[in-house]
Amino acid sequence: MKSTQIDALLEKQRSFFATGATLDVKYRISALKKLHQALVDSEAAIARALKEDLGKSAEESYMCETGMVLSEIRHMLGHIRSYAREETVPTPLAQFAARSYRKPTPYGVCLIMSPWNYPILLTLDPLVDALAAGNTVIIKPSAYSPATSNLLADLLGKLFPPEYVAVVTGGREENSYLLDQKFDCIFFTGSKTVGRLVLEKAAPHLTPVTLELGGKSPCIVDSTAKISLAARRIAFGKFLNCGQTCVAPDYILCHESVKDQLIDCLKREIVRQYGENPLKNPAYGKIISQKHFQRVAGLIDPAKVVHGGQSDPEALKIAPTLLDNVTWDDPVMGEEIFGPVLPILTFRDTQQVLQTVSSQDTPLALYVFSQNKAFIRTVTSRCAFGGGCVNDCIIHLATSALGFGGMGESGMGAYHGKIGFDAFTHYKSIVDKKTWLDLPMRYQPYTQLYDWLIHLFLR
Repeated sequence: MKSTQIDALLEKQRSFFATGATLDVKYRISALKKLHQALVDSEAAIARALKEDLGKSAEESYMCETGMVLSEIRHMLGHIRSYAREETVPTPLAQFAARSYRKPTPYGVCLIMSPWNYPILLTLDPLVDALAAGNTVIIKPSAYSPATSNLLADLLGKLFPPEYVAVVTGGREENSYLLDQKFDCIFFTGSKTVGRLVLEKAAPHLTPVTLELGGKSPCIVDSTAKISLAARRIAFGKFLNCGQTCVAPDYILCHESVKDQLIDCLKREIVRQYGENPLKNPAYGKIISQKHFQRVAGLIDPAKVVHGGQSDPEALKIAPTLLDNVTWDDPVMGEEIFGPVLPILTFRDTQQVLQTVSSQDTPLALYVFSQNKAFIRTVTSRCAFGGGCVNDCIIHLATSALGFGGMGESGMGAYHGKIGFDAFTHYKSIVDKKTWLDLPMRYQPYTQLYDWLIHLFLR
């Protein structure tokens, strides 16, 4: 899209928002219902687009993308009236007589920039929250997932007028131009490198920003864990979407006494879930591009492979791969993997776990597998991370009752459910002072009586 077209689109959205049409909760509900029905009707088309871009099966497409968006819409439809309602709060005695309240107000024109790895979920989930909060939205999907991006542009273009919701397709040129514009709110999901650029571009306008980034999310397995079950859940969480999940376990940190058992169980689970030859499994996805394929393949040290390691450059597939005897000096530990490669490190005691995790950038997720409540409490309390699970992986992002987001290097802000509504909302704090009474002690000239009353009211 040309810069002049983007300028015109922004102006249209600003003018439309200024009409106040989106402040009507009934208008928002109608939009969400339209989107819900369109997703139900487009399930097969969405699955085809995700298959083309990422090799996802229809089952995985619904479970991890379309179905989760539908769940978020249903949550919003069930709660939007209460979320959008003014909230009365206590008024101090010194302000008698008055009503104090918080008034939820949409930011205005929002920019949502989404990634390629879950292009339906990570585009439409924030869109649902933004529309529920009463905003207009410009969406910029990733150029790496063209089939899904084009489907979104077509689907949303038929559902909503461009002054309400619009999709801008394209690559870096469009990204750069959009970020140079003044938006009322920016929601970005992607890499830390681009996240820093988004924050830099937002700074001159003082635009509020939500950043959903990533990081090397640890998966901690202690000696009390149910190893076979842990292996099954770790294999699912790690190799889902061919490892291209921002909250996938990036590495295992297991107690040295259970490492061999865990590796054996992981090998069995990989075969059970993905077959003897995962590269021939039609339900096993692919790496998004040749560039990313080469990057991930370059992180595999053949000398440390204990399972997998096979690849098909033409099909952009890499088999689920386990690496043993890994150290922090290995290339695979120097960056977020974002692929089906799982390095395994060990620890001896709790203090070593805390030191290892705290010495790295704050991860988006942390997983701990253990039956030891004291160990679980220590790890989840002492380690910094965005969110996570105890005795499972990635499922913490699948509920609208929990906010999803990072902290530190893994992002800022969160969304889903009420927290998602809040991410796209400014709460005006208002005191409605009554006119039938006016307490005199705040006015000069001050007297001893007034001073006594002020001390009484404000103690």
